[in-house]
Amino acid sequence: MKATAQSLAPESGERLTPLATPVRVDQTLTPVELTVANWFSVYSDLFKARLTLLVLLTTLVGFYMGDQGRINYWLMFHTLLGTALVAAGASALNQLLEREYDGKMRRTQTRPLPTGRLQASTVLWVGSLCSFMGLAQLAWKVNFMTSIVGAVSLVLYLFIYTPLKRISWLNTAAGAVPGALPALMGWTAATGQLSGPGWVLFAILAFWQIPHFLAIAWVYREEYARAGFKMLPNVDPTGRRCGWQAVVHSIALLLVSLCPFLLKMAGTGYFIGALSLGLVFVWFAVRFSNCLQVPQARRLFFASILYLPLLLGLLVLDKTK
Repeated sequence: MKATAQSLAPESGERLTPLATPVRVDQTLTPVELTVANWFSVYSDLFKARLTLLVLLTTLVGFYMGDQGRINYWLMFHTLLGTALVAAGASALNQLLEREYDGKMRRTQTRPLPTGRLQASTVLWVGSLCSFMGLAQLAWKVNFMTSIVGAVSLVLYLFIYTPLKRISWLNTAAGAVPGALPALMGWTAATGQLSGPGWVLFAILAFWQIPHFLAIAWVYREEYARAGFKMLPNVDPTGRRCGWQAVVHSIALLLVSLCPFLLKMAGTGYFIGALSLGLVFVWFAVRFSNCLQVPQARRLFFASILYLPLLLGLLVLDKTK
């Protein structure tokens, strides 16, 4: 699940901080220290709260676009609750699988497992329980189709994307699939079927993630290399392929973002807005491709952070049916 991730997809919406020498992390926190440290903060980190909120946003948009007539708020509630549980469980299990590598990166070494704030056995039980409860919630209170899509997202995120990060730079493309599935889950929750408009929402999220995560990977390429992750900037030190990928996928995003208008999901206002936002996003990708420097990567990253909620907001506001 982006989406999926990030999402259960790679983490999106993360703050980009300057590279620096890794700080020392205490590995032996006592139970008393953990209590003082604030349990909410610990589990917020474990469940990747910002990423989970993005997952819920895309799920909500998918549900709203698929809903016809009067909104079924009870069904919406169960859809969001089940999706949140699956996303939280996936994030916890992802950190369990990557705990050794997270400890080698400045941006992740303060997570609960590398710091010793939680034990691996605890994370295994919490992550498994959340995932199971979320899928059961979706199957029981929403529909079986949505639960199946959620299960596919979970499997892809944990057993395809996560190990692929240490094998091939194609992990970014693989991670875009579960990262985009929450929008499709929202659609199937409202309609009970996999249909064209739902796949359009999926495609928008999938294409958006590539330039978004390439920008992150470029900023943190040294840290990814130190942790043993095979990101494109690490296998393409010149950056030419990285820049080309960002431009191509931003153009693809522009084209697919116009499909809701062509399918009469949204009106002319959305079309004008999507075209304008898409052109601006392509411009940032081209600038990044032409000048492969950290400041340009940061600008592309922040452009992507602004682009997605603005596009989804236009889609919701100008919904035609």
